[in-house]
Amino acid sequence: MREQYMRSGEGFLLVFALNDRGSYHEVQKFHTQILRVKDRDDFPMVLVGNKADLEQQRVISREDAQAFARENRIHYMEASAKNRYNVDEVFMELVQIIRKFQEMESPPPPAHHTGKQESGGCPCVLF
Repeated sequence: MREQYMRSGEGFLLVFALNDRGSYHEVQKFHTQILRVKDRDDFPMVLVGNKADLEQQRVISREDAQAFARENRIHYMEASAKNRYNVDEVFMELVQIIRKFQEMESPPPPAHHTGKQESGGCPCVLF
């Protein structure tokens, strides 16, 4: 089931709890699995360290998470679902990354518009 949604996903938020080393290791596994399922070296993803409000209980340092993100060419952000810190922003960041990725994968065809209509031509309307 998991691989099915990975196959159809256009981008992924890899969310782990900053106070839970196990969840951090799980998102690293998800990252690897997504790339395997997509058969790609990179894909739109954002690594998100959640529970940023629990600074005293943090076990994953910002530096460790940033290093993982940098090594895997993905963006890293910290958030707190409890106090809504960066929640909307992580989704907006992922959408921007997906759009850039899609533009690079299939750039728009070059426009050959000269600004004047060729002789004998007529505007076409397709339904």
